[in-house]
Amino acid sequence: MSDIHLERKHALGLKKAREAAQKVADDMAESFDIESEWDGNALRFSRAGVSGSLTVSKDRVVLDAKLGLLLSAFKPRIEERLQKDFDRYFA
Repeated sequence: MSDIHLERKHALGLKKAREAAQKVADDMAESFDIESEWDGNALRFSRAGVSGSLTVSKDRVVLDAKLGLLLSAFKPRIEERLQKDFDRYFA
């Protein structure tokens, strides 16, 4: 198993951060066929070979994901895509 951990400060406030997190989730759904669901301020996501959460607060966003064996080979590509989404939505 391989892990991805991304953490970023932002100045969006909680409501806009949740909206930005949903946009990240929508992009992940489109690109990687990942389903997600809100649990409080944590957006939990999963599909075969990956699971994790995207947690937002008024000034920080944290993504933690566990990749299965097959998706571990794509970890650099997945991380790069998530970094771009974070740059785009949480800047």
